[in-house]
Amino acid sequence: MHCEQNDHAFVRFDRHHLRQRLRSGEVTLIDVRPELEYRAGHIAGAVSVPLEKLKARFAEFPRSRPVIAYCRGPYCVLAVDAVEQLRKRGFKSFRLAVGYPDWAAAGLPVEIEDETSREKVPRQRQADKTKRRGAA
Repeated sequence: MHCEQNDHAFVRFDRHHLRQRLRSGEVTLIDVRPELEYRAGHIAGAVSVPLEKLKARFAEFPRSRPVIAYCRGPYCVLAVDAVEQLRKRGFKSFRLAVGYPDWAAAGLPVEIEDETSREKVPRQRQADKTKRRGAA
């Protein structure tokens, strides 16, 4: 696994490697922020599991793959609490070193929920929007 781990249960994946492992189903990525924040925007491929609902949803996570939790960023403790709960239940779990705002700011794939249909819609990267405007 191309990652680094420190004493704070952070995991630093190469962004490309994390995206690749998400696509192949090798990891489970959970967003532990409140559901409203998740719907407003989340890392593509993440599942919404607000911290207060985590214990009720343990059975949904395969024990055969790591569970990576993230929240608002390095100073948010929601993901730290989630990792602790998951580890107590025997899951291999880590905290993603970056949160949603940093991921989105880096132009990495994110999704938002269409409020009318509740479908996930990929959000176009800012660089792609700029190229299209310049080409018009």
